[in-house]
Amino acid sequence: MLRIQDINYSVEGRPLFEGASATIPEGHKVGLVGPNGAGKTTLFRLIKGELTLDGGDISLPSRARIGGVSQEVPSSETSLIDTVLQADTERHALMAEAETATDSTRIAEIQTRLADIDAWSAEARAATILRGLGFDPDQQLMPCSAFSGGWRMRVALAGVLFAQPDVLMLDEPTNYLDLEGALWLESYLQKYPHTVIVISHDRGLLNRAVNSILHLEDRQLTYYGVPYDAFVKQRAEKRAQQAASAKKQAERKAHLQSFVDRFRAKASKAKQAQARLKMIERMDTIAAPEEAAKRVFTFPQPDELSPPIVNIEGGATGYGETVILRNLNLRIDQDDRIALLGKNGQGKSTLSKLLSNRLPLMQGKMNSSSKLRIGYFAQHQVDELHLDETPIQHLQRERPDSAPAQLRAKLAGFGLMAAQAETEVGRLSGGQKARLSLLLATLDAPHMLILDEPTNHLDIESREALMEALTAYSGAVILVSHDMHLLSMVADRLWLVKDGTVKPYEEDLDAYRAMLLAKDTPQRAEKPKEKPKRPSRDKILELRAAARKCEERVTKIEEMREKLAKKLADPALYENDKVGELEVWNKKYAEVMDGLSRAEEMWEAALEKLDAAESL
Repeated sequence: MLRIQDINYSVEGRPLFEGASATIPEGHKVGLVGPNGAGKTTLFRLIKGELTLDGGDISLPSRARIGGVSQEVPSSETSLIDTVLQADTERHALMAEAETATDSTRIAEIQTRLADIDAWSAEARAATILRGLGFDPDQQLMPCSAFSGGWRMRVALAGVLFAQPDVLMLDEPTNYLDLEGALWLESYLQKYPHTVIVISHDRGLLNRAVNSILHLEDRQLTYYGVPYDAFVKQRAEKRAQQAASAKKQAERKAHLQSFVDRFRAKASKAKQAQARLKMIERMDTIAAPEEAAKRVFTFPQPDELSPPIVNIEGGATGYGETVILRNLNLRIDQDDRIALLGKNGQGKSTLSKLLSNRLPLMQGKMNSSSKLRIGYFAQHQVDELHLDETPIQHLQRERPDSAPAQLRAKLAGFGLMAAQAETEVGRLSGGQKARLSLLLATLDAPHMLILDEPTNHLDIESREALMEALTAYSGAVILVSHDMHLLSMVADRLWLVKDGTVKPYEEDLDAYRAMLLAKDTPQRAEKPKEKPKRPSRDKILELRAAARKCEERVTKIEEMREKLAKKLADPALYENDKVGELEVWNKKYAEVMDGLSRAEEMWEAALEKLDAAESL
């Protein structure tokens, strides 16, 4: 059990914790959430003992081992599998001692302990973890120096998972994983045998991998014994109750103060006024909860182009003379929302670069509208921002003729207010840098927006705002993300990048997740019953056209109804000598209303067919 009791801690005079307390039962899986900058990572360091408390106490069971990932593993010639095996320091030390020990008693103790910790299956367990995080058997034998920093972070994560500490502490572990690795990690954490505390903005992980939420806000900690979605509901109810109580108290204070103000100077009422004044002073003020700062994204809307905006037939692309993707037969319309699925290294980024004209078509044909504008966002672009310049200077380079007020308005539309506009990019948070890069990518109102892991460094509120912006955006979206919640809310088409080509994935995201997590039959998702196949692209286009025609019919009949209603509202029509004319107009109105009813029924039926087809 982890006990946090009345802790206080400040950074440069700014308090992060003031009398904060929480208890985490042994073996619980907990998500630590709270606003950016509230002190979540600092709490991790306090629990690990890397920082000293100003007051209070944090206690763990004696001999409890704490583990986490603080940095990538060094670039060395040690293989990945050996690096992970060495993370279990007790096993590593015992194995080394077993080779040199000569005392028979000590040898027996070593072998007994090795058996207790299941040392002989260690290599298989380490290989399983590495495979789950995206390393195939050949890569596991390669030296760490052969991999980039992001991949070495995965090795560090594999090491701490293999060591199985009593308290596993992970800070945004999915930021350097792809979708497949993130889903594997969710499944692994669900079955982890000890306590887990994870800082994450991944809503799917917070709902599936943990069973409790520890909320950090206003320098206090509150423990909720439910997953994230239930926590959001409980917190909203709590805030509503707090707001209602604050309102009632304010009204009560106002009533008492009114009496005091009226009768304080009147001798006969002075004592009563004084009593009410004391009552006001004794009240413990209930603060109304402040609304969270609005996280916004405002994408400019593009003009409409004739479909398709991109069409590829028999295409192939790659790097230099090396073909990565071939046999590409793909069509993109302006209203498409497409998620790219596939393991890391299969070619998702390659396809994104082809669609954004960053790679050439090596074979086949690719036709696109001459007016097509494309916006492209990838994590490396965030890293390539000019750190010594401000956001407004970045915009001035792109829009030298725009007034500063216009540029500030654009920044505000992406949640970068006045203070951030004049701050050097190097001093901005990761989320603020991502917002700036997204603004630059959408500055020209692109008809197609390609997003490669756009949610890294964005908090949950910002991710929700991004989903709202993408829903309102009238251009095509090509999305690569490890955030299942984002994919499920935004994408209506799935493309699987696999075996050197790209094909539509006819199942849904749940089936894809089940397929990835299946151990023995990874190619077959478990299906309790036969699911109908997703209709073809042409069929969906046909259903959309039918729905539009029905809508247009309803609009026309509605216009006729309004004209007839105006005619029937004319007082002159009700004069005695126009009785016959009135009957005619009433009959026409009844016919139009009957036609409107039938047209609305047809429209509803068309929309139901379209919704059913798109949801498959």
